Amino acid sequence: MQLSPNENNNLSISRFESMLKTNSVYFFDSNEFEEIIQYYLENGKMALAKKATKLGLEQHPSSTSLKLFEVEMFIFENELDTAEELLENLFLIEKSNEEVYIQKANILSRRDKHLEAIKMLEIAYKLTTDESDVLSLIGMEYLFLEDFENAKYYFIQCLEQDAEDYSALYNIIYCFEFLEQNKEAIEYLNSFLNKNPYCEVAWHQVGKQYYYLKEYPKALAAFDFAIISDDTFIGAYLEKGKVLEKLKKYNEAIESYTVTLGLDDPTSFALLRIGRCYEKLGIPELAIQFYNKCVEEDALLDKGWIAITDYYYKNKNYKKALYYIDKAINIDSENVLYWKRYAKINYRLNLFEEAELGYRKTLELGNYELNTWLTRNDILIYLGEYEAAINNLFQASEFYPECAEIEFRLAGIYFFVQNNRKGEYHLKNALNIDAEYLIILEELYPSVYEKEEVKNIIKAHKNISL
Repeated sequence: MQLSPNENNNLSISRFESMLKTNSVYFFDSNEFEEIIQYYLENGKMALAKKATKLGLEQHPSSTSLKLFEVEMFIFENELDTAEELLENLFLIEKSNEEVYIQKANILSRRDKHLEAIKMLEIAYKLTTDESDVLSLIGMEYLFLEDFENAKYYFIQCLEQDAEDYSALYNIIYCFEFLEQNKEAIEYLNSFLNKNPYCEVAWHQVGKQYYYLKEYPKALAAFDFAIISDDTFIGAYLEKGKVLEKLKKYNEAIESYTVTLGLDDPTSFALLRIGRCYEKLGIPELAIQFYNKCVEEDALLDKGWIAITDYYYKNKNYKKALYYIDKAINIDSENVLYWKRYAKINYRLNLFEEAELGYRKTLELGNYELNTWLTRNDILIYLGEYEAAINNLFQASEFYPECAEIEFRLAGIYFFVQNNRKGEYHLKNALNIDAEYLIILEELYPSVYEKEEVKNIIKAHKNISL
């Protein structure tokens, strides 16, 4: 009985791995070595691929294919000079081998010489019988150059040769999207669907383009066609759910998301969206139930923790909100969105030291919104940390120069700590920027506002303005 190619391949791999375990030496023909190496490369087992290449060349030192695999290993490990040297030797005897040019292009690409890589691939294209693969490689080089029109052209050529090359299809749509050609993308996809009417991936992409254009009924129809083409296509159900949410059809959205839970392991995204739908429907018990399932499924998904926290915050249950945001921070203490909420919640609970910590961490993590600086400043003043408050405002002024809200606060603090010279400087500066914000001084520093010296500066400014 003759073995199928897959069975032969499995047998070769089993023999090879048995040889490694026993330190025996088995003979394989060069084709078997090529299949073994290819198998390991496709499965990301680089160490075994290298071992097979080495042993293969020991048994078949003149095999061009095995030498090309060796070149590929060196390129993968970024040993480009070694790979280039081996290729030059191969080129002397294999000038009509397209794989030599492909690997030359690979090296040039690694060195960011993409135009030169394209020239090599164009030679390979003339020599190859597998034109689709080379077209795809040329398309990728144009992507590296951010030449999306040319990249799109080559990926389209690629898809014309192989209508099931979904990688090429995704790349085509990526180019359309980058060029903000959503309508053109729809036109292209419709022409593709005229020839391939049951291509679920194309229908899915049509739906996404309509979604970007906010044409939700058309998007919904496209996702329905994707589901008709493949009723196990999870992505189509998820996108359909998003559209139904936009149309405020929350019960139908829940149905669409729920289908995905039965097709595969539950995704945190689906659980989160179901929770949001129940919240929109005013069914908080189920909303919280699904939010909790979401963070149980994926504790690193910040949107899940934020959804629970925001729900309790909106409903003024600040202690519960703080409980959940504390849990989130314990999992990921570098998430600025968590610290922003931690600060706001503690502020609401009048836990000012904790709130100050939250705003400080928010700033340290790169969130430089003006309100963050100002709120932290007001808390520092409440805590009597005047020097820290002044430093905070000067840091803020680096990001927001000529800001009246900052200058009035600086004036207030300096007058409050009896540094009248600096207080006068910042008050005059603030009035010149925007006198409308004088209310800041009046509300935050009423005792300063009532000072005779301050009144005189304000009066003098009004007279000048008149």
